[in-house]
Amino acid sequence: MKASDLFVRALEAEGVEYVFGVPGEENLDFLASLRESKIKLVLTRHEQGAGFMAATYGRLTGKAGVCLATLGPGATNLVTAAAYAQLGGLPMMMITGQKPIKTSKQGQFQILDVVDMMQPITKYTRQIVSGDSIPSRVREAFRLAQEERPGAVHLELPEDIADEDTASVVVSGSLVRRPVPEEKAVKRAVNLIEKARHPLLLIGAGANRKMTSRVLRQFIDKTGIPFFSTQMGKGVVDERDPLFLGNAALSDHDFVHRAIDHSDLIINVGHDVVEKPPFFMHADDGRQVIHINFSTANVDPVYFPQCEVVGDIANSMWQLKERILKQSTWDFTYFMKVKQRLDAHLSEGIDNPYFPVQPQRLVADVRRAIPESGIIALDNGVYKIWFARNYKAYEPNTVLLDNALASMGAGLPSAMAAKLVHPGRKVMAICGDGGFMMNSQEMETAVRLGLDLVVVILRDDAYGMIKWKQAAMGMENWGLDFGNPDFVTYAQSYGARGHRVEKTEELLPLMKKCLDTPGVDLIDVPMDYSVNDRILNREIKEKSKLL
Repeated sequence: MKASDLFVRALEAEGVEYVFGVPGEENLDFLASLRESKIKLVLTRHEQGAGFMAATYGRLTGKAGVCLATLGPGATNLVTAAAYAQLGGLPMMMITGQKPIKTSKQGQFQILDVVDMMQPITKYTRQIVSGDSIPSRVREAFRLAQEERPGAVHLELPEDIADEDTASVVVSGSLVRRPVPEEKAVKRAVNLIEKARHPLLLIGAGANRKMTSRVLRQFIDKTGIPFFSTQMGKGVVDERDPLFLGNAALSDHDFVHRAIDHSDLIINVGHDVVEKPPFFMHADDGRQVIHINFSTANVDPVYFPQCEVVGDIANSMWQLKERILKQSTWDFTYFMKVKQRLDAHLSEGIDNPYFPVQPQRLVADVRRAIPESGIIALDNGVYKIWFARNYKAYEPNTVLLDNALASMGAGLPSAMAAKLVHPGRKVMAICGDGGFMMNSQEMETAVRLGLDLVVVILRDDAYGMIKWKQAAMGMENWGLDFGNPDFVTYAQSYGARGHRVEKTEELLPLMKKCLDTPGVDLIDVPMDYSVNDRILNREIKEKSKLL
């Protein structure tokens, strides 16, 4: 069999549905083999977009998304997406081409050591030097990409290896079950929780990767312990719950941080220190932390848990739920006071009529427009804080945001991948004008694929997150403003429909109309972020102090 045919068969054996990418000359044998496969090629307009799509596919399915690029510049264009997947815990496999390795035909033209380049930002990277090694290399790459903690892997397929004959056969995957936690660790955790006065439950990204939602719901119902989430833990448990104390979108001084400061025990489910820490541990604060995750804690100066329950998170929480008894000594009075004040604060400004649109009204209208199972995919900007904090997620993985690498440019490709995975759900990309323009060319891909997608552009003609930070540091407003194209015409040039909001009251009905209309719609929303400094830097801190 031709080696490239064997490679594609190995991908089929792993259950691959899509390959996202931009093929080059060195991929042509692989491309010819892929043409005969049931695997669908999604041709993108930039390798970075392909990588973001593959990573999001992995995030939503638990199976490694696959992306393809050529050597040299094609491979370097995947680097940001590789880091996005690696830091975010998203299973993704990259395949890149290379010049022949047995004979040189063009000297060093376009040749980089791509394997070495990928080493720091992947779990596994190898050059395939023989067609016979393809089955084992592919199987190992998928195994590592998908097992906890998930991440990026990379295989380089040189064009002469792709063209050679091989007698090897596909290696089938084995049935692997995640280990369950040790009984003594579970008992110790139960003992710590039952002895605490003010226990608090934290839900992090790891709980969003596997189906822990049901057992966490049962644990909360049985114990009545209040909970909060990190940005990447949103939606694991319905955030309309009366015990939900908010999201740790800000680093400190929010209402939820008052609850954290009051707690004497935090049950930390699925968080790791790659995501911005939702709290900081101090040796002398008397608060204990139980680390519940697939792997042991990465200890650093702000995180050193006293108890660790290591194993499958869902099984860990099930064992805790079965053993624990609700205690009359638990006191959640202060937490409920925090909840009351937080909810009152979050309701402010949701019907604000001012134009350009202010962030509280934007978030409220998006929540009103999106059905319970609908998905929003956020790019990166200051609006991400507003959505993490103000937007209530009802189901797991319905708010796709990145709080690990926090790269701009991922919003649109992530939304496109979400629509491919969940064609029956409503999907909306929410991008700042800066982030959108970093991968706006994928609008053509979305139109070509016939996706039903709404793209909301939050236009403030600047890099707004950095302007907010600049203001918070007392610096002059300088160096962060830019111009934009006419987004309505820009959308139309790709064959999409373009809309511009002229009044704030137009936003909600326009979003609903676009969500219910087949095809790709872009909505240009002029934004007023002048409230950022007052609310996020000062008002929240002052109001939460009054608790």
